[in-house]
Amino acid sequence: MTTQIPMDPMLAVAELGRINLAEGDLGQIFGRVAELAKQSIPGAEEVSVTLIQADKATTAAFTGDLALHLDERQYEQGHGPCLAAAAGGETVHITDMTAEDRWPDYTPEAVREGARSSLSIGIPVQQAATGALNIYSTHPDAFGDDALELGATFASYAAVALSNAHLFSSTAALAVQMKEAMASRAVIEQAKGILIAQRGCSTEEAFDILVRASRNGNRKLRDICQALVEKSQQP
Repeated sequence: MTTQIPMDPMLAVAELGRINLAEGDLGQIFGRVAELAKQSIPGAEEVSVTLIQADKATTAAFTGDLALHLDERQYEQGHGPCLAAAAGGETVHITDMTAEDRWPDYTPEAVREGARSSLSIGIPVQQAATGALNIYSTHPDAFGDDALELGATFASYAAVALSNAHLFSSTAALAVQMKEAMASRAVIEQAKGILIAQRGCSTEEAFDILVRASRNGNRKLRDICQALVEKSQQP
């Protein structure tokens, strides 16, 4: 594993701002955030993004196995620098894993994996979700003041991207639900119209007939209505 020459931070931030939230899934967006962090933060060798929803932590993106393995060790143990950063919205800096004593059951495993220093920066996504940008190095004291400052700055932009991505995902899901609801309403109205024409009943009576058929047949109201509409369209 080698340390590359960092990407110009301004270029990284500009690239982050060009992420199109309407294209690609959340995993792809998180992946791009992690890659840009790896390329722009001095000392970074591997990067991951932790996302916590409903008290469940997952690694939404990672640039290499080292980052993934270290994240998972923390999730299994229920504590560690990335979880502390996500929970407190703070920066957790480990300068040397061999001298760190806050998580004595995690750091020896991190050293065995090859990590010697790390930087986790809390990223508030929204009330229902929090996260952390996790930066790992195989060298001790890998992250100086410049890396800490850039990491904090980058994380603030990442927070906007992650929050927007999360909001976009929720909004898109809501749009699908609304579309399905409108389609259901439309087919129900069609079925009611067919019954009114066939039986000369009122709107309320037609709806009651459909509800009874749904209940007696143990089928969804929309399915009953769809079947009636399709039957009426047969020659």
